[in-house]
Amino acid sequence: MLVDDPMLVDSHCHLDFPDFADDLDAVVERARAAGVGRMVTICTRVSRFAQVRAVAERYPDILCTVGVHPHHAADELSDATVARLTTLADDAKVVGIGETGLDYFYDKSPRDQQSESFRRHIRACLETGLPLIVHTRDADADTITILREEAAGSELRGLMHCFSSSRQLAEQAVEFGFMISLSGIVTFKKSEELRAIARDVPLDRLLVETDAPYLAPVPKRGKRNEPAFVAHTAAAVAEVKGVTSAALAAATTANFFRLFRRAAPCG
Repeated sequence: MLVDDPMLVDSHCHLDFPDFADDLDAVVERARAAGVGRMVTICTRVSRFAQVRAVAERYPDILCTVGVHPHHAADELSDATVARLTTLADDAKVVGIGETGLDYFYDKSPRDQQSESFRRHIRACLETGLPLIVHTRDADADTITILREEAAGSELRGLMHCFSSSRQLAEQAVEFGFMISLSGIVTFKKSEELRAIARDVPLDRLLVETDAPYLAPVPKRGKRNEPAFVAHTAAAVAEVKGVTSAALAAATTANFFRLFRRAAPCG
C-alpha cells in the first residue's frame, strides 16, 4: 500500500476462531500490509465474549462486538439477556452488538428462540446507542418485520452483514438507514444478481468485509479467508460501482466510522 492510499476496513471477521490460533500475528500483519487499518472481530456467543475481547485487546487496530449468532440462540438464550448484552457492551473495545438475526436456511435453533434473541439484541442497541450487526438467511420477511416492530420511532443504526439476500431487503435496509456490507460472495461467478444490487445501493451505504475464515473472495476462493483478502472484495465492488479502488476504500472507511461511532478514526 502506498502511504497516501486510503485504508480499508474489514467490518466483520472471526479472529477468535480456532482457524487462526496458530498464526494470528501473521494474519494481522498481512492485513496491515494490504492496507486494512481496522478489523472488527465479531462475537457469536456471549459465552465466548472473553476470548473475542482478548483478541481485540491484543491489537490496537482490532475492535470487537458482543452478541449471539442465530445458530446459537437456543443454547445462549438464558444468558443473553438485554441487561447482560448492555453490560458487556460497556467496554471501549466493543463497537457494536451482534451478530444476531435469523437463519431459516440451517434452522439450528428454533425460530421462536431466534426471534426472541434478535429482539433482545435490538433492545440492547437502543439502550446503548451501538449499531446492530444483522445476519439474515432465507428470512427476509421476518427480519424486516422484527426490525420494524422493535425499532419503531427510534434511531436504530446497523448493517446487514455478508449481504446476499433480496433486492427488497436491501432497499428496506437502506430505508431503515442501515448499511449493506458485502463479502467475498460478491466476487463469485454466480453472483450476478448480488452485483446488480450492489451497483444500485448508494455508495454512502456500503461496507466491505471478509467474514473470515469463511467465503474467501476470488482469486483466493477455496482458501481460508483472512482480513487481508478484503482488498479483493473491495476491488470487485469498486468495479461494479464504476469507481476507483481508492474511492471505494475512502467511501467504505468513512461509512464505517460514521456507523461505528465508538471506533476511533486514524489521525
